[in-house]
Amino acid sequence: MNLGFIGTGKIAASVITGICKSKISYKKIIISPRNKKIAQKLKKKFKKIVIAQHNQQIVDQCNWVFLSVTPTVGEKIIKDLKFKSNQTVVSFISTITLSQLKKAIKVKAKIVRAIPLPPISLKKGPVPISPPNSKVRAFFNNLGTTVEIKNEKSSINFWSTSGMMAPFYEILRVMTDWLVKKGVKRNNAQKYITSLFLALSQDAVVNSKENLKNLVMESQTPKGLNEQGVKELTKAGFYKSLEKTLNSIHRRLNK
Repeated sequence: MNLGFIGTGKIAASVITGICKSKISYKKIIISPRNKKIAQKLKKKFKKIVIAQHNQQIVDQCNWVFLSVTPTVGEKIIKDLKFKSNQTVVSFISTITLSQLKKAIKVKAKIVRAIPLPPISLKKGPVPISPPNSKVRAFFNNLGTTVEIKNEKSSINFWSTSGMMAPFYEILRVMTDWLVKKGVKRNNAQKYITSLFLALSQDAVVNSKENLKNLVMESQTPKGLNEQGVKELTKAGFYKSLEKTLNSIHRRLNK
């Protein structure tokens, strides 16, 4: 089986890296030359990577085609590509719906939307897919945890929360920079903050069957530092602002 990637940005590179580290059986991974630096880096790192001359070559030679371009680029190029009805097309494009993809692809290929995030390169994290597809589910279960969503409209909720990835990293950056300003060496500051939030995330995963309110309460003591942190951020509107931003992203995806 040949796997093809149209688009070689951060997400595509992360998925490809995860595939190459996994037990997924494939003959070749054919990638587009759009981002030359990333494409060359992947080819140098993994033996079965082939850089295509153009996107149609990827469609012609691959059983599975992954669409990993921006919505603007996707709207321009997908309609001009000639897909085959026996192909599986997996789209990572956030704002192009299944109906729009079917219209652009024209043939009755199996089309699935997926939401992979950068930790997939480590074979970690959830991968929501819509509509449910047993082969695509099995594929992504080799790279993380597949979450099947029957209703595409419901999948928009997951796309919305995926927009919190950069804000999360920004929180880590701000806290790291704060420690540096207090005289801590950057390497130590960054190591401490990233390790702290990794441990907190793992603890949250272990307790994910319980209401997360419990973790919020259990991590506080009366008049303690964490109680002060939650109270001051709540008063400042930090969490309301977070919810407002999620609603804003959700509205954009619903257009």
